[in-house]
Amino acid sequence: MTRRELLARAQKILTDHDIPEPSLEAELLLRHALKIDRVHLLADTGLVVSSGAERFFLKIVDHRIKGEPAAYITGQREFYGLDFEVNSWVLIPRPETELLVEKTIEIAQKYTTPLIADIGTGSGAVAATLAYHLPQAKIYAIDISERALIVARRNSQKHGVEKRITYLQGNLLEPLAPQVNIIVANLPYIRTGDLTSVNTWGFEPLAALDGGADGLNKIRELCLEAKNKLLPDGCILLEIGLGQSKPLAEFVKTNRISSDTVFYNDLNGIERVARIQFG
Repeated sequence: MTRRELLARAQKILTDHDIPEPSLEAELLLRHALKIDRVHLLADTGLVVSSGAERFFLKIVDHRIKGEPAAYITGQREFYGLDFEVNSWVLIPRPETELLVEKTIEIAQKYTTPLIADIGTGSGAVAATLAYHLPQAKIYAIDISERALIVARRNSQKHGVEKRITYLQGNLLEPLAPQVNIIVANLPYIRTGDLTSVNTWGFEPLAALDGGADGLNKIRELCLEAKNKLLPDGCILLEIGLGQSKPLAEFVKTNRISSDTVFYNDLNGIERVARIQFG
């Protein structure tokens, strides 16, 4: 079969199984199967694909319709304009997390040499992206999973920022000795009752998704720990889910953590990032 015919066949299969953006997914998977970029794929869609490559392609399409995320099939995901290695040890970086990075970069500008701690670093996408765009910054990347830190280190090496990131294994802020200017975190915030509705359910690590009954378990824990880990005028930046801004603001106020909490909306109008300012 030709590239064009394979793309059309895959698009129909993906469409029939309600996979979002079937044309994009088919192209992504075929590029992976042929080990070529988009320019070379589309340069001549009439080229005949070898039988071995065709079988491999249809095999990974089958994996996709059974629910395996394309990022795990290809082993990579683009985030904030950079390519990152991902596998089943880590959460797949989401587009909405780019707002968390954007706001961190913006706030970090007020520090000459910003000290930033990325909590629950996972693939290291946030930490490596911050280090890439903030060459003056020192980053601490923390995760409880040793396997996740292996992936994070590889990603920092891939983008040439490994010398400015210190990786620490442990729960939340426990392994962080120095105080920092900014604590940034994309912690699990999916409500336990909503987990099975996540489109990557059964593939991504449960610990990176499950935020407890209201999705805020780990976030509350981090907020309570943060005071002794922040330098004067420091802040926490958190990614949160739909409907979590009000209970988070009430928790912060009730526990006298801060009187200054600001929320930033994502492109869908959801209050996606919280900034908790410390005095």
